[in-house]
Amino acid sequence: VADARQYTIPVAEAMDRVRAGEHPELTTREKHTRLCYVVAEEGADKAAIETAIKTMPNYFADYDTTVNFITMEELQRDHAGLPHGGSVIRTGKTGLQDEHTQVIEYRLTLDSNPEFTGSVLVAYARAVVRMAQRGEKGCKTVFDVAPIDLIAADRSQVIAHML
Repeated sequence: VADARQYTIPVAEAMDRVRAGEHPELTTREKHTRLCYVVAEEGADKAAIETAIKTMPNYFADYDTTVNFITMEELQRDHAGLPHGGSVIRTGKTGLQDEHTQVIEYRLTLDSNPEFTGSVLVAYARAVVRMAQRGEKGCKTVFDVAPIDLIAADRSQVIAHML
């Protein structure tokens, strides 16, 4: 393989069920499919490559995977970036007898996953410095960090412009 890209695609029916407030027990295969674009080396056995991809344990084997062989030009034109995206959907019940269904959905669409990840790491490093300046010590998780500490502005600016 000269180069390749892989996309994980949510199964629309699964998303629709969760958005409707259902709590389905879904297998990996029922949640997502995988879509691969592969540039094979000259003379490579494409059938063997496809089989190796589709049967790769702990990554492709548990999904319905489609392998498309394309040219390097097509890969560079149509799949050169490193995008990322997805949705997190959380459902729950409220009320005295769980009579109300609540659904919240967060969506992420990134042009550059590495750039975004780097920005998040910098924001958390900034937050840790601020926490240390206040005398906070010890191991922290993302749940322990206040959103205000992540932002590259002081508190008064954040309140004036974002609240």
